[in-house]
Amino acid sequence: LFPPQFPRIILWLMVELAIIGSDMQEVIGSAIAINLLSVGKIPLWGGVLITIADTFVFLFLDKYGLRKLEAFFGLLITIMALTFGYEYITVKPNQEKLLQGLFIPYCRDCGTPQLEQAVGIVGAVIMPHNMYLHSALVKSRQVNRADKREVREANKYFFIESCIALFVSFIINIFVVTVFAEAFFNKTNADVNQVCANSSSPHSSLFPNNNETLEVDIYKGGVVLGCYFGPAALYIWAIGILAAGQSSTMTGTYSGQFVMEGFLNLRWSRFARVLLTRSIAVTPTLFVAIFQDVEHLTGMNDFLNVLMSLQLPFALIPVLTFTSLPSVMHDFANGLFWKVAGGLLILLICCINMYFVVAYVMSLNHLGLYIGAAVLSVIYLSFVAYLV
Repeated sequence: LFPPQFPRIILWLMVELAIIGSDMQEVIGSAIAINLLSVGKIPLWGGVLITIADTFVFLFLDKYGLRKLEAFFGLLITIMALTFGYEYITVKPNQEKLLQGLFIPYCRDCGTPQLEQAVGIVGAVIMPHNMYLHSALVKSRQVNRADKREVREANKYFFIESCIALFVSFIINIFVVTVFAEAFFNKTNADVNQVCANSSSPHSSLFPNNNETLEVDIYKGGVVLGCYFGPAALYIWAIGILAAGQSSTMTGTYSGQFVMEGFLNLRWSRFARVLLTRSIAVTPTLFVAIFQDVEHLTGMNDFLNVLMSLQLPFALIPVLTFTSLPSVMHDFANGLFWKVAGGLLILLICCINMYFVVAYVMSLNHLGLYIGAAVLSVIYLSFVAYLV
């Protein structure tokens, strides 16, 4: 039905789409952080242009080797943990409610916007291109692959390393979500407008003096934290967002290099790689930043998180397939338990994605959009089925 290179090219395009989406998020986050740190003196479009300089910073660091970059990446994650941890301690969320939400997840009176947030969290936490990045970093380690005992020991430490990284990511996400939940839930625009006016915040005009429910994003979230908990909370929040953006740049750059080498057997220089993805990411983001307001910019960020979730099967299915093949993995191929568990996880993610797409399209109330979404869904599911 398809030429042999068809799935390879499509998978590469899907991963590239995820990387470009991630790069756009980094540009958005960094632009917002720069705007907050400069007290609005640097406009959002100026922050977008400044992020272009990231390219040259990471190309400079690249000369010192992968281990130095990994250490710098660790520093950025530490900054994120400290800054978002500070916000968590400052806001003092209800610990009992936090534990209840962790182990008994529920959402009262939720609709499509809340579902979009939930699907977006899946895409934001389990970024598809990072699946390839972890595999590539494993390849970079000096291990005698002819010695099974040494490979088994290396696998154990790779597993521990991945678990620690995911656990730290999980904790950072808990900090952010609980801070937002505790600080902003059940507040109105009028409540925040009054507090911001009393604290002489230059951003009080962001919130109209009405009784509509407060809607926050990473930009407004920082502003509200500054109004309620002092300027330090705002600036520390912005530093955390900036660190998150820079770490995202690094993962996107390296995973882009590895997937291009793997799928296309092309070895572009990192300069060319970053220049291409950053140009594609900056252009639409810059237009939105110039001609629209911050709500449209952060709204685009939510959409990109959903895009990540939709791309997940294109990373998970190949990884599960190849790690289950004895001809590739020999004695280290997945056993029955991991095959079944991995398959069920992929099925769950696909079901969540499809449920969201159906709910989102139904909320648009337009026949043409229904037809377009139906055609795209059939193509999407067909390719997923083909991979399976």
